[in-house]
Amino acid sequence: MLRRSFAVVLAIFLLSTSWGPVRAQDQGSKYFSETGHNVKGEFLVFYNSNPNALFLYGYPITEEFVDKSNKTVQYFQRARFEYDPNQPAGQRVLLTQLGRQTFVSTGPLNVANTLACRTYSETGYAVCFAFLEFFDQYGGVTQFGYPISGFEYHENKIVQYFEKARLEWQPWKMEGQRVVVSDLGRMYFDTLGEDPGLLSPVKPLNNTTQDVISLQVRAFVWKAVTLSSDSQLVFVIVQDQNLQPIANATCSTMVHWPDGRTETVPLTTNTNGVGIVPLSFVSQPYGSLIYTDVACSFGNLSGKTTTSFRIWY
Repeated sequence: MLRRSFAVVLAIFLLSTSWGPVRAQDQGSKYFSETGHNVKGEFLVFYNSNPNALFLYGYPITEEFVDKSNKTVQYFQRARFEYDPNQPAGQRVLLTQLGRQTFVSTGPLNVANTLACRTYSETGYAVCFAFLEFFDQYGGVTQFGYPISGFEYHENKIVQYFEKARLEWQPWKMEGQRVVVSDLGRMYFDTLGEDPGLLSPVKPLNNTTQDVISLQVRAFVWKAVTLSSDSQLVFVIVQDQNLQPIANATCSTMVHWPDGRTETVPLTTNTNGVGIVPLSFVSQPYGSLIYTDVACSFGNLSGKTTTSFRIWY
């Protein structure tokens, strides 16, 4: 009964909630559909000034906000931007020293060949091998700060910490792509206990409809168990990568009955990204599991899911 009540309440919510189309920003901002966040003003200028910004900083995972220390910040997958109004123009955006803030040593790994290394007297640590090539290629001390550890083993990976970042070795990738910047932005966000609500996608700030990059297709039934002769509703929900509703998605639902029959019902989602398939049936075998395959498409994107219910008595 609890499951049935929950399903009904959820269905009412989905059908009654008014989700408008997402729009983007003003001229001084950019919306990232991949994570559903905007970057604006001097933070955007700083982001755009680095030709490797996406690779080094990642996508924004929050909006710009004032943190608990009264500092204006914005989190990215691999960085955090800070705004300091006391600095001269063009130098007011700083990178948080995520490496220093998140580093907890697990013990150094032995590096035998010091000829392939460069030691920094400022901290006493060396950068070696492919890490050194990556370090030099993508901005060196200016971008990453000085090394604050040697090679260490963290989360089943070889890593090295720098003042502003952490580099990690991913041997399963192609040669030349095995050194990457760790996702310390989200790690630091969690470490500080920031409000998880800040991670939720928001609407763009301009008048351009956001890009739909992927489809999230979900389905559930009104009743988890039914009578042998009964009625049922299958709810289909189609959303984008930021869980915003996709209207006019074309879906096909294929119901598999216990006697081997399949029943295909087409539907198109409404403005809330929801479609409903009504089912009626008689004399179905007790204990049978009836499942429904759902396939939806929108433009050149597609997604699938499955739901089911059981004949109880």
